Amino acid sequence: MDNSTARFDADAHAGAIRAQGFTVIPDFMEAATIQAVRDALAPYRDTHRGRNDFEGFRTERIYTLVARGKVFEALAEDARVLALMDRLLLPGYLLTASQAIRIDPGETAQDIHSDDGFYRMPRPRAALSYTLVAAVDAFTQANGGTEVIPGSHLWDVEEVERRKAAPGGLEALLQPMEMPAGACVVFAATLLHRGGANTTDRPRQALTNQYCEPWVRPQENWFLAIPREQTQGMSERLQRLLGYEIWPPFIGMVTASHPLKTLEPGWVPPVAAQRPSF
Repeated sequence: MDNSTARFDADAHAGAIRAQGFTVIPDFMEAATIQAVRDALAPYRDTHRGRNDFEGFRTERIYTLVARGKVFEALAEDARVLALMDRLLLPGYLLTASQAIRIDPGETAQDIHSDDGFYRMPRPRAALSYTLVAAVDAFTQANGGTEVIPGSHLWDVEEVERRKAAPGGLEALLQPMEMPAGACVVFAATLLHRGGANTTDRPRQALTNQYCEPWVRPQENWFLAIPREQTQGMSERLQRLLGYEIWPPFIGMVTASHPLKTLEPGWVPPVAAQRPSF
């Protein structure tokens, strides 16, 4: 455990998310990790531009980031983040999305949205997922840093519509998450937010990992996106985050067997976790 992990107060951060919808981890990545991220992204540059206004026509997105380098594997299972997720989600939670997002000069602001709005359950409700956005480049209001509306994770549909109709609309309530390179913001996926406009002459690089309840469908299909041989080389903790796990009593099974057996023939679950079918 490094010093940053030892100092991390997961309860306080979870409390901030419950109260205002978000929290900031100022030392999420050190300088060496940021450089490793840049180096690992280099081979994938200019391979996928946004296809619509939401993805961003002047935005580069690298999907399935967790499979693009060991540094991304480590970040996806960062001990501080998982300690925070332990307090917010049910045991067995999953990684639902992992992307690098570079907002280039001239990009316009996204529409204000929530990250789990595609789960068609009415608001207000508990978040079904949580989003981490890490600054590889410093976030400013001018370069397209994430903007959030504090407290909006608690609003019902009527409150959202009322705020839209008020003078200035939702835009007047946005708070820019200005933070240095290496910091990250973690927020409930019910929080209203957007990627801002980049009015500077330099790109703004970020990465995001999102985690969801174990019983909902993840955004990215890891079983098809990541070759089995590559998954075999990942840690068991990360394998479980990718869905090689059982949500009791049997969600995630593979022909009535535990999915980890597909990666490690002969694998036997711990005695406490054993069930007749698995």
